[in-house]
Amino acid sequence: MTRDLRLIGIALLCWGMGEGLFAYLLPLYLEQLGADPVQIGVVFGIAAVSMTITHIPAGALSDRIGRKRVMTAGWISGLLSTIVMYLAPNLLFFVIGMVLYHLTFFVIAPLNSYITAARGKWTVARALTTMSAMFNVGSIVGAFLGGTIGELLGLRSVFGLATIPILISTMIALLLKRQPIEVPKKAGRYQAVLSNIALGRFLGLASIVLFGMYLSWPLTPNFLQNVRHVTLREIGTLGSINALGLVLLNLSIGRLVASRGFVISQLLVGASTLLLWQGTGMPLFALGYFLAGGFRITRSLTVAQAEGLVSRENLGLVYGISETVMGLIYIIAPPIAGLLYQVSPTAPFPVSLGIIGGSLFLTMRFLPRLKPSATPVEDHIDLQPM
Repeated sequence: MTRDLRLIGIALLCWGMGEGLFAYLLPLYLEQLGADPVQIGVVFGIAAVSMTITHIPAGALSDRIGRKRVMTAGWISGLLSTIVMYLAPNLLFFVIGMVLYHLTFFVIAPLNSYITAARGKWTVARALTTMSAMFNVGSIVGAFLGGTIGELLGLRSVFGLATIPILISTMIALLLKRQPIEVPKKAGRYQAVLSNIALGRFLGLASIVLFGMYLSWPLTPNFLQNVRHVTLREIGTLGSINALGLVLLNLSIGRLVASRGFVISQLLVGASTLLLWQGTGMPLFALGYFLAGGFRITRSLTVAQAEGLVSRENLGLVYGISETVMGLIYIIAPPIAGLLYQVSPTAPFPVSLGIIGGSLFLTMRFLPRLKPSATPVEDHIDLQPM
């Protein structure tokens, strides 16, 4: 593992601890502030819009001015928005802070391209999934502490505590080295990306896959608390188990061929959805949360497969496009989940299972056909120092 990859891993571990403190409790805190299921879904959808609209500009900008500059802006803005959520006196101001926090997700595209360039001898899939695993090691601790502290001191307190590891993560990220800017010799920098049919077809398939996997997830904590009578502390523990699943599954599936892991992760999330829907006790809920880690792995594997369809000088832009497509899922799914939940708290689960079944069929049939229209070319790149 290279020096910069180690620093990224430590920074993501600290950030995962901070975000893990509150991430699994967000829908419960929104409910505590007075939001109903539909409003919770809409809030998550709005937050996802703020997250999604930034990926392409941030990815393209990182290709132009350098990845570290954009990443640094993301880390600092994430810290500030966490402080806003902690200080928010009511639902409106909290939603503003939550939207601002999701806006800082523009860091993902330049971060993924930075990891790709700093991976050394590792494959792209292994580097991305290992860094995701580091983030979720922190989430294991954060989620457990978040549920415990939230039950003892109130949910608001977890946002104040989260600022500490996020601040440490930001300080570590500032130590990263700048990477050279990769400049193509030929004109038409973005035309090759926009005309890449194989990339477009693959991202279309990935969007269907991810929608089915995510649909039942946004209101799962509310379902468990209100229908299955799971306590706040137990939900925090389930969050830790989910993060543990992400770590172990990332480290195992990430070593497989990306297309094979893409199929396996869908099967895992399908099993998770069934367990959370039909489960009647903590052991089954825990297994469901563990297997639900397959969703985040699918995101990493989507990025890894998209990387193989393009050339390096457009990597930031392509990662930005990939994150935008995946971000659309976060916009569309939560409001639909809220409407389904209002009809019946169990409704999101069978609908999600049905879509997962269909996406598995599409994946098995069409993924092998999605070959690059042209082999990515590495020899048309100049390195321009920052």
